Amino acid sequence: MLIPTPTRILLCLKPVDFRKSIDGLVAVCEIQLEENPLDGTLFVFTNKSRRAVKILVWSYGGFIMLYKKLEQGRFRWPKSKEDRVRLTPAVLAGLMEGFDLSNARRLKRWNPKEKSDNASTIG
Repeated sequence: MLIPTPTRILLCLKPVDFRKSIDGLVAVCEIQLEENPLDGTLFVFTNKSRRAVKILVWSYGGFIMLYKKLEQGRFRWPKSKEDRVRLTPAVLAGLMEGFDLSNARRLKRWNPKEKSDNASTIG
């Protein structure tokens, strides 16, 4: 199974109830985050203990949900005053592998201005 390339990646910083399945997470996207879960965005959610992650993305007629649970340790999310942060694929990969990116820095690079959304960007 292939996961579609997302148009953007949003990490929801507020923990969600992991008894929620696909429909419950779709409701979180629509009501809490005021985002359209059908637009190709990949949403990353964590539980209160930050020992597990659920990823939700729309793909051609249906949702894909991935679940990862750590047997030891906790995921280290970036800090932000916002309720979500926008991630690059590289930063998401690092976070999912257990890297603490709080002190990491990226070399300066040029990118054209992107349209602003409701999330700060990490990476």
